[in-house]
Amino acid sequence: MTETSTKPGANAPITRISEREASDLYKDCSIHELGRRAHSITMQLHPERYRTYVVDRNINYTNYCTARCTFCNFKADPPGMTSGRKDLPEGYVLSFEEIGRKIQELIEIGGTQVLMQGGLVPREVLSFEWYLDLLRFIKREYPSIHIHAFSPPEVFAFHQIFGMTVRDVLLRLRDAGLDTIPGGGAEILADRVRQKTAVGKTTAEQYLGVMREAHLIGMRTTITMMFGHIETLEERIEHLFRVRQLQDETGGFTAFICWTFQPGSTPLGRTRPFPPDYDGPPDGKHLVLAGAHEYLRTVALARVCLDNIENIQSSWVTQGLKIGQLGLFFGANDMGSVMMEENVVSAAGTFYHLTEQEIRHAIAGAGWLPRRRDCYYRLMEPA
Repeated sequence: MTETSTKPGANAPITRISEREASDLYKDCSIHELGRRAHSITMQLHPERYRTYVVDRNINYTNYCTARCTFCNFKADPPGMTSGRKDLPEGYVLSFEEIGRKIQELIEIGGTQVLMQGGLVPREVLSFEWYLDLLRFIKREYPSIHIHAFSPPEVFAFHQIFGMTVRDVLLRLRDAGLDTIPGGGAEILADRVRQKTAVGKTTAEQYLGVMREAHLIGMRTTITMMFGHIETLEERIEHLFRVRQLQDETGGFTAFICWTFQPGSTPLGRTRPFPPDYDGPPDGKHLVLAGAHEYLRTVALARVCLDNIENIQSSWVTQGLKIGQLGLFFGANDMGSVMMEENVVSAAGTFYHLTEQEIRHAIAGAGWLPRRRDCYYRLMEPA
């Protein structure tokens, strides 16, 4: 059943669609029709003449992880544990000094925030006090830096490993200096998919439960989706509507970001694909990779479905500059991050790199004024 609602920044009511309507839109509309609909909604929410970006750095403080995600080539087995894979890298834990050096390099190019994520790490490797000390160190030595860190699977692992409630984990992290939480680890929020691709991670409800608790204590978060592997269209839509439902409840998501699975030499990437001429849906057993066409359609569908999330990023990291520009006409209003450093996607074999000047040029080349923002989407330069 459809309904209408006026969202922040909208000049006219935006029609809310059902899951069935979302499926019909994706199946029946051409890419141009779907793009036009999404762009119309974006222009209601963001009628301004500019589009935004942020300057930050990804810091993966460790690659030790007990999860067995089949799409990941970045993790290392913790000492004394084995996942049975022989193709994994050496494990590491960055020192505070090394993390500080990386942050100082970020500051020197005008960066304002760090995105810090690791793996699911046993207490024998890292204590909870280590994480708190890390946050305190950054806030003491680099007080201007916004800390966007610890994805929901990490937070849920802290809850399990250290015997605290999720709420207590979040309160202690926040008190030590955590500002916001990234949406990493969402992949597809459908448990059939997670049980096959993200073994040892959170269920969909556990993931969303961490987000709910963060929002209830006043923390803002982003939300993500990695698609184009074994999920069906219906499972992608399930993901979007679970996100929309939680946003209705809490209003805590600042932005939605989606990207396509990068197969590289990952175990999931070695799954036998369908024949090139196959045009049916995935059956949950075989791999159907998503290209630029499907990426743009999915961004557009997200913009139409997520009427209560104000910002959508265009993912040039996996799609490249030109598709990143096109994303600004398919529902996105933000070009994401300069991303001074990225390790996880690049470990799977795909990573585009852009300087701040190149991102600004790309936004301008698409007809918009480029404007730097912070993690809350507040402008950091005049509009």
